[in-house]
Amino acid sequence: MKKGLLYGIIGLASGFLNGILGAGGGTVIVPALERFLDVPPHRAHATAISIILPISMVSSFFYFKKGMFEIKSILIIAIAGVVGGAGGAKFLKKLSGKTIRTAFAISMIFVGIRMLWI
Repeated sequence: MKKGLLYGIIGLASGFLNGILGAGGGTVIVPALERFLDVPPHRAHATAISIILPISMVSSFFYFKKGMFEIKSILIIAIAGVVGGAGGAKFLKKLSGKTIRTAFAISMIFVGIRMLWI
């Protein structure tokens, strides 16, 4: 299968999941880039982060039209998220690929288990 087609499939899947669940960027893009396109972990995570913004903006547009926003929450979380994102991006460079994959897997397991009991 051609790389361009794989990138398109990854984009469709992550965008669809983002629109429905508010997730999909990291949970779909990172493992797909690593497994199917042999992208190294550092590059896969950085790529996913860069893709999440445009996907989320499009999904947000549709939610905004339906009045589904909590403006105060958005502002507080966005400001804190920018600070956390800057720190995380700097920290990512210091980690090995194996450490990144392990931390990602553990966080996905934790989030999955937590979601079952919310």
